[in-house]
Amino acid sequence: MGDSYQAFHRRSIEDREAFWAEQARRIDWHKPFGPVLDYRRPPFAKWFVGGETNLCHNALDRHLAERGEQPALIYLSTETGQQGSYTYRQLHAEVNRCAAVMQGLGVKKGDRVLVYMPMIAEAVFAILACARLGAIHSVVFGGFASHSLAARIDDARPKLMVTSDAGMRGGKVIPYKHLVDEAIRLSATPPEKVLICNRGLDPGMSWVAGRDLDYAPLREAHLNAQVPVAWLESSEPSYILYTSGTTGKPKGVQRDTGGHAVALAASMEYIFCCDPGDTMFCTSDIGWAVGHSYIIYGPLLRGMTTVMYEGLPIQPDPGIWWRIVEQHRPKVMFSSPTAVRVLKKQDPAYLKQYDVGSLRYLFLAGEPLDEPTARWISQELGVEVIDNYWQTETGWPILAATPGIEKLPRKFGSPSFPVYGYDMRLLHEQTGEPVGANERGVVTIVPPLPPGCMTTVWGDDERFVQTYFSGFRQQVYSTFDWATRDADGYYFILGRTDDVINVAGHRLGTREIEEAISTHPAVAEAAVVGTRDPVKGQAVTAFVVLKDATQTQTEAGAAAMEKAVMATVDEQLGAIARPAQVHFITLLPKTRSGKVLRRSLQALAERRDPGDLTTLDDPTALEQVRAAVAPPRKK
Repeated sequence: MGDSYQAFHRRSIEDREAFWAEQARRIDWHKPFGPVLDYRRPPFAKWFVGGETNLCHNALDRHLAERGEQPALIYLSTETGQQGSYTYRQLHAEVNRCAAVMQGLGVKKGDRVLVYMPMIAEAVFAILACARLGAIHSVVFGGFASHSLAARIDDARPKLMVTSDAGMRGGKVIPYKHLVDEAIRLSATPPEKVLICNRGLDPGMSWVAGRDLDYAPLREAHLNAQVPVAWLESSEPSYILYTSGTTGKPKGVQRDTGGHAVALAASMEYIFCCDPGDTMFCTSDIGWAVGHSYIIYGPLLRGMTTVMYEGLPIQPDPGIWWRIVEQHRPKVMFSSPTAVRVLKKQDPAYLKQYDVGSLRYLFLAGEPLDEPTARWISQELGVEVIDNYWQTETGWPILAATPGIEKLPRKFGSPSFPVYGYDMRLLHEQTGEPVGANERGVVTIVPPLPPGCMTTVWGDDERFVQTYFSGFRQQVYSTFDWATRDADGYYFILGRTDDVINVAGHRLGTREIEEAISTHPAVAEAAVVGTRDPVKGQAVTAFVVLKDATQTQTEAGAAAMEKAVMATVDEQLGAIARPAQVHFITLLPKTRSGKVLRRSLQALAERRDPGDLTTLDDPTALEQVRAAVAPPRKK
């Protein structure tokens, strides 16, 4: 490891207040902060105490003089065929109009606004308008089921809801309004008003008189609006984002204002190597943390152009992303390993049709990145792939290469090293002691958490402490992820601590087995779960997607491929990790953010109720699993 990265990281831990005071110069402060850090009530940290700032001002207003005519937001939809571009001046005007509409509906500083929108420019206007007014936005992924939406309404208690008539996915219209109506019916604390961006996709949409308002005419009435920004104390909340897959009462990640702005602004230089005027293409959704941080706030704070895309990576064909790269010349792209694995199954010729020469880096996050996928996309694209690891809770990367500080060698399958600001420990799950090289431990962070990380669970400080800081004898933040660290200091994420299979007393990480299966050249993707076994406690059950599904269409073909998969695991990890059963399907059940629904896979394999499936992306995947696991195989 080079001295520059090491020295930089060490200073961020040992002299954190001076370090973050320097980073805080990256944004405008209406009122200067006093103490850099208030950590009198561990594990609650307050950054840039007393300082007043505003995210919308920093994302838009302060750039107008120097880059008012530069594109700020490019949006395009392969679902509707629409595309457009907004300069910083035009985006500023649209956000002012939207803020004026919200203000007219009674929204003020501290109020919550629930945003339930597809990937359209108006969603960005709404989010930045909330920031301008000092209102707290809570974005819920468009298309979430009504009862999930109702639970989030009741937790956030929004004054206003902003939505659209419909979204689109794969050429299909997904109406939103009936979901909104049902969620409001189920809710104990519904919003007073619902502001609707009518795309004309659902002509039969019903309107509730006195509650539902059409955005277009209200916008027209405020074309010349100039709404002053509300200055917020640094620790005041900027947004709430509910973690996907939670059970019971939703868990709202609360983000601050000043720390959030500073952390993202610094990350754009040190991690993403971007300068003002550069373009970034992030393929995530505004409903997820990546979309908040790296479609909206991060690029705009840096004075960049951000590309927002509504559509799939394979429609109208698997070359669409690379066509966008050729057209808009992004320097950096941010996507997920799942999306790359989808593209890996397509004809590689699509990658070769377009000029992707503008791209310097492809960042991948959201789940562990397996080495075969990383190697494939790096070679095919001819760009550097940077695996990075973080969570909704942190809002920006925990582990990543930081080429903006020092370019160090990278290892496929590793998100490299701790990012500045994070005091990392790999701890033994039972003793809480640090583990040695190549030993598996739980990824933890010694508090205080750096700026930009969650400050608490919305409305529930006790839950924040109990959930994240009570797993070990010492007070550390648990990520609930396993990892190893090799002798060179590189981290390798193995998967969730609760994704552990206990086979005859041997504890096996699902990710390790999935990685082993994925080394077989015929395998595109794999998911592994532990299922009940009367003798061993649990057995390994694997669900495998092949590059060529015809290989298992015959019984003999399926048997041969199952044997080959088992032999691959034997070779990589030993017989103890060998799957007891291998089921071949063409689609893994995943959330809309690309996470495999392992809990549902396990339940179906054990003939149980798969539970809450509101986050499921494609229902046909679940039917495939049901068909694959029943009837039981005869031995």
